[in-house]
Amino acid sequence: MCGIVGYLGKNRNALDTIISGLEALEYRGYDSAGIAYVYKNQIQIKKKAGRISNLKEILNFSETPFIGIGHTRWATHGEPNETNAHPHHSGKFTIVHNGIIENYIDLKNMLEKKGVSFSSETDTEVACALLNDIYKTEKDILKTLVKAQDLLIGSYAFGILCEDDLNTIYAMRKSSPLIVATKDNDKFIASDVPAILSFTNEYYLLDDFDIAILKEDTLSFYHPKKEFFQKEKLLFEGSKESSQKDGYEHFMLKEIHEQPKVIKDTIHFYFDGTKESLFANLPDLEKYQDIHIVACGSAYHTGLVAKSLIEELADIPVTCEIASEYRYKKVFYHSNTLVIVISQSGETADTLASLRKAKEDSIDTLAIVNVIGSSIAREADKVLYIKAGCEIAVATTKAYSAQVALLSLLALKLAIIHKNISEEEFTMIAKQIEELPALLEKLINQEKYLNIAKKIYTRDDIFYLGRKLDYAISMEGALKLKEISYINSVSYPAGELKHGTISLVENSTPVIGILTDNTMREKTISNLKETAARGAYIVAISNEEIKEVDELILIPTVHPLFQPLLAIIPLQLIAYEIAKLRGCDIDKPRNLAKSVTVE
Repeated sequence: MCGIVGYLGKNRNALDTIISGLEALEYRGYDSAGIAYVYKNQIQIKKKAGRISNLKEILNFSETPFIGIGHTRWATHGEPNETNAHPHHSGKFTIVHNGIIENYIDLKNMLEKKGVSFSSETDTEVACALLNDIYKTEKDILKTLVKAQDLLIGSYAFGILCEDDLNTIYAMRKSSPLIVATKDNDKFIASDVPAILSFTNEYYLLDDFDIAILKEDTLSFYHPKKEFFQKEKLLFEGSKESSQKDGYEHFMLKEIHEQPKVIKDTIHFYFDGTKESLFANLPDLEKYQDIHIVACGSAYHTGLVAKSLIEELADIPVTCEIASEYRYKKVFYHSNTLVIVISQSGETADTLASLRKAKEDSIDTLAIVNVIGSSIAREADKVLYIKAGCEIAVATTKAYSAQVALLSLLALKLAIIHKNISEEEFTMIAKQIEELPALLEKLINQEKYLNIAKKIYTRDDIFYLGRKLDYAISMEGALKLKEISYINSVSYPAGELKHGTISLVENSTPVIGILTDNTMREKTISNLKETAARGAYIVAISNEEIKEVDELILIPTVHPLFQPLLAIIPLQLIAYEIAKLRGCDIDKPRNLAKSVTVE
């Protein structure tokens, strides 16, 4: 969740380089920042609560260190203040850390009995003290790190400096992502690729229990079971430009505008308009008679869309589960069950744990991710990549749509397998795919979203209603609004609202209805009328004309496979305009992180 950047080299100033990398990772979410660097043969530590700009104010950029590690912290243990901010120091060791040490209390008690005192509330300071305690006996940094791996329970990505080896950065990980890169004798560590894109797009991805040793002239990798070994270099498909705003006021707005291309790229990577391409490029799913889809947040909402499409078009029962629940519940598998896990980053902690749960039970797994070589991508039996590129805004838009597009193709293939799509319908679907980008562009560039936002942005509660597939879409719309505007926005199946929650509807309460399912349209209109009778202000997103509403956003009618891709656009832009009117930090909402790599 947090950001880690480290630099070692003689070609640039470590302070400038690390701060630049941390700023490139601001989208991941954080509430404090800090840096440790070697200057005049001593490790200097500077840290501040709040934004990186606060940290920059206390740095002396005329100093020219060649080595350092930096961190942006998203608070888990202890409030977000300067004391709890990283880096942490104990004895000869200074570290930055992403992840959670689950047994830190036991370790802390053990170390306190040895006379170690602690100044912070963090698990990270305990991990740092543990390294120092082991080192007193081992007298060797590498052996210390290996022994620490046996004692630490939980997840970690560490960047490490030691006073006895001021010319080296050590890095190691377990269940929390960390990469290493080198360019022209410069060495880097980072928790995500955008931190290094100003310098290189080539990198090494550390696996669990890997230890990287970065020196001026060498880069080596060690694993307790492999000892020293060679690692494969990976190439990031994105670019530095993908992590820049390109004239847009916010990354979120830029990424909304990128959706026509992202959807086109994702679909065309697997489908060229022929059935043969679907069967050649998508995995064989014919044997599966039930499917479990497991994900978190917006990815979970894409799973709900897929559930509706697959059940309607392929007659296959689908269970869609929140990963943080699925990993702990009793799950009933069949021999022909497929578990599909969905994660933009490929590192989502609960989703990764759910994947491992399925694999332990010998159930086939399929991953849908955005990041090549990520943990989920490596561990799933099969993997499909969306083509969303680098997504910076914490609130996902284009990755969500790319996931829906890919899941729609899976639903289409299953419908063909089960002979539920005629030749005429297939031809129409292929034609509509080519028309989608233009339809999306037209929807994105409508002007009425701001006018709607002006009428409801001061409200404290907003309700979203839909039925069947429309309910799944409404859930994502409500999440977008609450993420970036902090309005209490909640979605309900339209028929459920009157079973209690309608008591909250009062004069001018905004109610947003999604009506794209022709079989349920009149039922949903009836539910909207119930809220209108209590004074609600009703906004409808529909592919047919509706008279009984205050505002209508008319979207094109397409095949149900692709209707969600159009319906979500107005919901994203209404959320964006409301958050902008409320003066919110749209790209970096409070308390949120882009990649949730801790439980």
